[in-house]
Amino acid sequence: MHSYLRAIGFSEVMDRIELERLLGIIIDQPTEKKTYNMPNNKIFTEITKMFSKQIGITLRGETDSEGKFYMEHYFPYFKSQYMSTKEETSIIKRVDTEAYTGMCDDIRLGVSLIFYLQNIIEYLMEEKNKKQIERPLPIYLSALSISGKIILPMEFDQKLAKNNSADVQYRRQLIAEAKKGNQEAIDSLTIDDIDMYAMISRRAKVEDIYTIVETSFTPYGSESDNYTVLGTIVDMDVLTNEFTGEEVFNLMISSNDVIFQVAINKKDLLGEPVIGRRFKGNVWLQGYIDFNSDKCLN
Repeated sequence: MHSYLRAIGFSEVMDRIELERLLGIIIDQPTEKKTYNMPNNKIFTEITKMFSKQIGITLRGETDSEGKFYMEHYFPYFKSQYMSTKEETSIIKRVDTEAYTGMCDDIRLGVSLIFYLQNIIEYLMEEKNKKQIERPLPIYLSALSISGKIILPMEFDQKLAKNNSADVQYRRQLIAEAKKGNQEAIDSLTIDDIDMYAMISRRAKVEDIYTIVETSFTPYGSESDNYTVLGTIVDMDVLTNEFTGEEVFNLMISSNDVIFQVAINKKDLLGEPVIGRRFKGNVWLQGYIDFNSDKCLN
C-alpha cells in the first residue's frame, strides 16, 4: 500500500482488496496511456487516471504482444502548474524498479535538489534520440504530504524585508562564485555561516525557532526525495477527489525563494491555511521536466 495515496484523497483505501479494485478501475478507464518500445523488445507502459484537475495515479509495467498489461508498480502524483526552476538535471535510474530520480543544483537552496521523475517515457524518448539531457530545462516541482501544520507568519517591516532580499541576492552570487572555485567567496560564505550559527544559538535561548527562521528546505529520512519544508503560502486552492469525494488542499509554497505546489489531504493538515501563513510538513518531492521547451522556441 503506497503511503502517499491518502495525500490525493484515498485515505479510506486500507486493504489489498480495495487497492486492487482501484487499480482495476484505472486500467479499465484510463485518462491517458503511453508506451515505449524497450531495446529488449519489451513494451514499457504507463497508464494514468486523473481524479481531479491535478491529482491522479500512474501505473507502470509491461504490455505483452496480446495487449495484456502487467503492472510493476504504481504511484500517486500531483502535477504542478508552476515552473519552479530551470537547471541542468542529472537523471538516475533506481536499482529496485523502473523509476527515475532527477537531481539538480539550485543556488537558492545551496544543496542538490532530488525529486521523483513523473514523466519517464518522455525522458526515455529523449535518451533514445541521443538528445543532451544535462542542459537547463524547466522543472515543475510538486510534493505530496501526509502530515503538515499551519504556522503564523513572521512580522517584517518593508525596510528589513528589502535588506534581507539584498543579502539573499549577495549570498547567491557568493555561492555561484564558490562553485567555480573562488577562494574568497568560499571564505566569505564560511564566515557568514559561523556568524549565522552564533546568532541563531544566541536568539534560540530566548525566542522560538520559527520567529528566527522564516523558511527552510531540509532532507528528511532515508529516502533521497523526502524533505521537511517550512514555507510561506503564496496561493491556495481546494481540489476534490472525484472518486472518493475527499478534499485536498493545493498549497503553493515559497521556501528559500523556490516555489512549488503541495497536495495534502484536508484530514492531515493541522490549522487553517491562509495566504501569508506558513506551512510546515514532511513531503515527497516529485518533478515534471519539460523536455520540449527548447523545441517550442525553435
